[in-house]
Amino acid sequence: MKLSNFFIFSFFISGFLWSVQVEGSTRHHHNHHQHHHQHNNNNPNIYKNDPKKHQIYGFKPTKLFVFGDSYVDTGNNRKSIANSWKKPYGVTFPGKPSGRFSDGRVLTDYLAKFFGVKSPVPYRWMRYATNRLRYGVNFAYGGTGVFNTLVPEPNMTTQIDFFQKLMAESVYTKADIEESSLLLLSLAGNDYGAYLATGGTVQNLTAFITSVVNQLVINMKRVNQLGAKKIAVTALEPLGCLPQSTILNSFQQCNATENIAVDFHNSLLQQAVEKLNNETIGSTFMILDLFSSFNTVLNSKGVPGSTRFETPLKPCCMGISKEYSCGSMNEKGEQMYTVCNDPKSAFFWDRVHPTEAGWNAIYNALKSTLTQKIL
Repeated sequence: MKLSNFFIFSFFISGFLWSVQVEGSTRHHHNHHQHHHQHNNNNPNIYKNDPKKHQIYGFKPTKLFVFGDSYVDTGNNRKSIANSWKKPYGVTFPGKPSGRFSDGRVLTDYLAKFFGVKSPVPYRWMRYATNRLRYGVNFAYGGTGVFNTLVPEPNMTTQIDFFQKLMAESVYTKADIEESSLLLLSLAGNDYGAYLATGGTVQNLTAFITSVVNQLVINMKRVNQLGAKKIAVTALEPLGCLPQSTILNSFQQCNATENIAVDFHNSLLQQAVEKLNNETIGSTFMILDLFSSFNTVLNSKGVPGSTRFETPLKPCCMGISKEYSCGSMNEKGEQMYTVCNDPKSAFFWDRVHPTEAGWNAIYNALKSTLTQKIL
């Protein structure tokens, strides 16, 4: 798939500067967007591996190890950095800020629910919850990527270093990882926001996208070499549908041009995962297709078993002006954000993250793939 010069130019002028504010950060960091446009990557089956290969029927993990960013982070970011530790984050669950970038549960929590295990303890807090280690560990830090971003937290390589250290210390054995674990790698776009915000050129963007996917593949191979046999990676969600993008048109429609870049990323990832599965015996690499699941929910304003979202592109929690974000306070300690009356009626919580209800809808949209690929 080649991106034309026209795309590169239009991509630039469309405001592709993914400011990626982790809505919970005092620094720029985190990207997500989406749109259901007429491109063959909207085929809901495009990110599914050949069903005749690498099936893992009967496999039910008892441990979940998670790497990545704020779409899966359940409390690793430092409180001095992230709004996820400030009100009104966590208002739905657990009733107070818990370090999740939402009003409640996030993707990690729903995957753990699917497997019938408790959500893995955040790495930063594991010493205080050793009884939870039998369910795995969450190494994800909001705002991070495969490379260093604008957030001073560990990138995915360093997160995997933490995992390898626990294995070296015999907290987990290779048998634990091989026989009963699923490893999830989440990449939601922070690398791209950091790239553009630090002077990366639009002309070289396609090369950078290639380098991001290549590094993600290196990470997948590395955890496989550490013993992981079941490895899931997220497809990039339609970044052009995030409120930080759709605010430009009053949350009425997604930015199709931004999603062309998402298509390119996901196309490269699909090819790489197919290659890994063809080259690897006894291991399964799979894609959790957030691209299609986001689109399904947004286009249908919900899915069976979830809330109906009447205005799915509009976030529940917003800063009162562009200088502020959800959770912001001024120097007088005054609240500089507004929150909708019912977070359960909103798909997006802030400018980049779904609500608990939004994640629940995405989880319901992903269920059939999870069942097909894992159980």
